[in-house]
Amino acid sequence: MLLIAISLVVASGLLHAVWNLFAKQSLNKVVFLWSIQWVAVIFYLPWAVGAIANRRVPAMGWELLVIAVMVHGIYVILLSKTYTAGDLSQVYPLMRGVSPLLVPVIGVWILGERLTVFGWVGVGCIVIGVWILGNWRFDRRHGNRTLAQSVTWLALAVGLAITLYTTLDKITLEYIPAVTLNDASNLGNLGALSWMAVTSGAIATEWKFNWKTILLGGIISPGGYLLFLLALHVLPLAQLAPMREVGTVFGAVLGVVVLREAQGTRRITAASLITLGVISLGIFG
Repeated sequence: MLLIAISLVVASGLLHAVWNLFAKQSLNKVVFLWSIQWVAVIFYLPWAVGAIANRRVPAMGWELLVIAVMVHGIYVILLSKTYTAGDLSQVYPLMRGVSPLLVPVIGVWILGERLTVFGWVGVGCIVIGVWILGNWRFDRRHGNRTLAQSVTWLALAVGLAITLYTTLDKITLEYIPAVTLNDASNLGNLGALSWMAVTSGAIATEWKFNWKTILLGGIISPGGYLLFLLALHVLPLAQLAPMREVGTVFGAVLGVVVLREAQGTRRITAASLITLGVISLGIFG
């Protein structure tokens, strides 16, 4: 079961990086993300309805679902703004790197989960790796302010939203089936982006040039997170959430190879640290 859970999480990280690459390549980030939500909601709707149809859900379950959906909506809005402003290899490691730092703490302190010493070492390796990949530098021309400061804060805000919805989803899974929770989140994302997408005047153009990645992204975006939700039934949140950040390596590689963004020895070192952290968490966590 351990190997299955790890495989699900690694696959989830890869799929997440791929659809984020699609989002970065899009013409209008809001319209693209809005469009893939439509595809996701329609594609997974029969399965989602079937999973919840004959299940008795207490009021607490519905309340948690609503809150989780709202946090997902905030996340997708911030994500669209972040990819409009920054490079994939710059912002992806930053926004994915916040979660490994915060989620284990939440998992241990709030959910009563535990990590071994090696588990915490693994978390530390992942955090250091994504920090290096974030390429924090200083711009002397602007009084030592961090380079692209607004983009950095946007990416960190996305990371905080990821931490919140991951924790909420873990709790909500006690009441709501994974596929239903996933599709409800997609519906929330759709609602959050609708006004900006419809008033942008860019829907037809986005579909004309990117209809293939919209359709594919609409399937693999929720599909990747669904794999993660399924893995949560096997291992604790404190172990799985940091392990999913192996997608940071995939995102950095895609940014370098596909988008031809800057690369260097520091990124190879960072990728090695993240891999070491994942192995440590998976085997010893």
